[in-house]
Amino acid sequence: MKAIALKTAGSTEQLEYIETEKPEVQNDEVLIKVKAISINPVDVKSRNGKGMYGRLKEENPLILGWDVSGIVEESKSEAFTTGDEVFGMVNFPGHGKAYAEYVAAPANQLTLKPENISFEEAAASTLVALTAWQALVKNADVQKGQHVLIHAAAGGVGHMAVQIAKHSGATVTGTSSLKNKDFVLGLGADKHIDYQSFDWESAPKEFDFVLDTIGGGTIDDSLEVTKAGGTIISLPTGLNEEVAAKAAAKGVKGYPIMVQSDGDDMKQIARLLETGALKPHISKIFPFEQMREAHLQQETGRTVGKIVVTL
Repeated sequence: MKAIALKTAGSTEQLEYIETEKPEVQNDEVLIKVKAISINPVDVKSRNGKGMYGRLKEENPLILGWDVSGIVEESKSEAFTTGDEVFGMVNFPGHGKAYAEYVAAPANQLTLKPENISFEEAAASTLVALTAWQALVKNADVQKGQHVLIHAAAGGVGHMAVQIAKHSGATVTGTSSLKNKDFVLGLGADKHIDYQSFDWESAPKEFDFVLDTIGGGTIDDSLEVTKAGGTIISLPTGLNEEVAAKAAAKGVKGYPIMVQSDGDDMKQIARLLETGALKPHISKIFPFEQMREAHLQQETGRTVGKIVVTL
């Protein structure tokens, strides 16, 4: 089968197209014939030697990627049968091996693809949707009537988080550049903040919950507007190590989380996709042969929504 291996950490030139054997399916796994892959910032960070690279650098071949959608070709699980259309985030934060024509995945990390969405939309609704769901619902338990702030609301995780927070009944404010204001409001956000010009120190402390997808100074800005007793969750960026101490000093609960593969959570996301409560925005679709170009686009840090690669 075709796959893309990372020769060593570095530029996109280190992504190498190879021929390798189809993975063997173990008990409670399925073999997916991949139709679409989603690209995330962690893919780029790992390629550059950060992210998950330290965990995976001894793998040979090292095949990046975690987000897949496709068709079950072989099943050793009672949960799925041959021909089922499935999607999920595979083995994160381990070796997902998603940049390939076929992926072996634990059945308990997948769910059935709703009929009303495409394989591309399904692939785009994995890591980012799981991250938003696990932060807002499983960790913060965002409730109706709460005020929620989502940073980088036009990005991958952010645009999913806005929709999930609205579905939970919260009043939602999203940050982005001014050019993406209409996009953020179109997701359902009640208010928009232009992060480039907003005066955080003078703003009221109005938020019960903040999702920080950036880290660094964004944590400090967030704490200026978070209510005493509120919560800030910071996603792993390498710039959020001090979130707990900084939050505690302000009378706020703060901690980082890392998304985990979870088929039960994927079922919840599938239900939201099926009802239309959640819809991924795909900004660009690349063929498998243009994985390097997909990485370069992701690396700009300016992608609205998601990047998808098709096979």
